[in-house]
Amino acid sequence: MSDILALLREHLDVVIAIGSALVALVSAFASRAETRRQRRLQTERLRQSIDAASLEWGNHAIDALGRAAMFARTRHLQANDGTFAGGKTSLMINLSALVERGRMFFPNLDADNKGMDKDGAYRGHRPPILDAMMWAYFELDALTRDGGPTGDNSADFIDDCRRLMVSELQAHLDPRRLDKIVERYDDQTHENRREAIERANALKARLESRRPGLVLDTSKPPAAPTETRQ
Repeated sequence: MSDILALLREHLDVVIAIGSALVALVSAFASRAETRRQRRLQTERLRQSIDAASLEWGNHAIDALGRAAMFARTRHLQANDGTFAGGKTSLMINLSALVERGRMFFPNLDADNKGMDKDGAYRGHRPPILDAMMWAYFELDALTRDGGPTGDNSADFIDDCRRLMVSELQAHLDPRRLDKIVERYDDQTHENRREAIERANALKARLESRRPGLVLDTSKPPAAPTETRQ
């Protein structure tokens, strides 16, 4: 035992150096673990913050589509053509603004392969959640106070658009998803994505059959639509 103590005293500087290295190593591991923990907390706070913002957007979108459907159902109760036009214009402006704001949470799909000549936010395909908003916008745009499709039919179509939008918003806000917010929508399973796109395309086909001559997805003003009677 005395020999060991003597050896330690003789090489005290080496022992101190080794001890210091061990302490530094333990501190480095502890610091790295704390850094990871703080990073996870920051990511979670960011996720919750964007969740709150996208939920607020969704609440406004649900309200706007609900108002649009009710407007369609009660269009014949408008006092006159001017009142009808004013109410419809206000609803359309709101829907259009919501689509643009929605791009902050739901970027276009396949942006690297379509529309490269467009501005960044408009390249690719709109996700189904924003398609639903646009189809409701076009249906409302074609709505007239008298004649054409009945108000109930238009309202039912807008309600279907709302249901798709709500379903996609719910998938986006799923608390079990741990991916970064900007990647959530793209990380939906292939089956969920395919089903949503099929539903959005079916709504588009119905809109086109209801409104012959209606031009969708164009930067130019659409031609005057021809309403069908049902």
